Amino acid sequence: CTVPVQKKTAAYSQNTHLRGIARHSTHHVNSMANVVGEGPGYTWTQTLSDVTVTVPVEAGLRGRDLAIEMTRTRLLVKKKGAEEAIIDGAFSKPIKPDDSLWTKDGDNVILEVAKVNKMEWWKSVVEGHPEIDTSKIEPENSKLSDLDGETRSMVEKMMFDQRQKQMGLPTSDEMQKQEVLKKFMAEHPEMDFSQAKIS
Repeated sequence: CTVPVQKKTAAYSQNTHLRGIARHSTHHVNSMANVVGEGPGYTWTQTLSDVTVTVPVEAGLRGRDLAIEMTRTRLLVKKKGAEEAIIDGAFSKPIKPDDSLWTKDGDNVILEVAKVNKMEWWKSVVEGHPEIDTSKIEPENSKLSDLDGETRSMVEKMMFDQRQKQMGLPTSDEMQKQEVLKKFMAEHPEMDFSQAKIS
């Protein structure tokens, strides 16, 4: 079943299940990342708008046996009555609790975490946990083509700038500024631009 985060006691009716699925299905399609991250006791993937965390749990464990909390800044996944939590820490970036939900799927708990900033890749889910190399993220072409023109341009620009930074090269904005300066220099050869800097 799928349970919105704010209903921590988990109503297991069919209506709740359908509402949760409907909310998840309305999330904006944002180029799925190809890099799978691993943390202590879980794996995760992400899109620009969401993070999906998969947490294996012991066989036969039911949703009502779990205590799961997602606030704007913290994540807790725990078996009720257990001394130690499966996951307990601060999110690496803020999230939207009202747009996040969790699902019990077989022997896994699936967390669908809605990002606040939908124009950046996360390096980790929880602060202090292993990080991924975001420079290796390449959105699926099929997903990228589903985006509207403006959003797709923003995603492609972000990917380009990220690669440029990794190689120590200028970003698209810096390149644009350089082109403007070159054009201005060509139009004003009488001026001294030896001390000009691009910021």
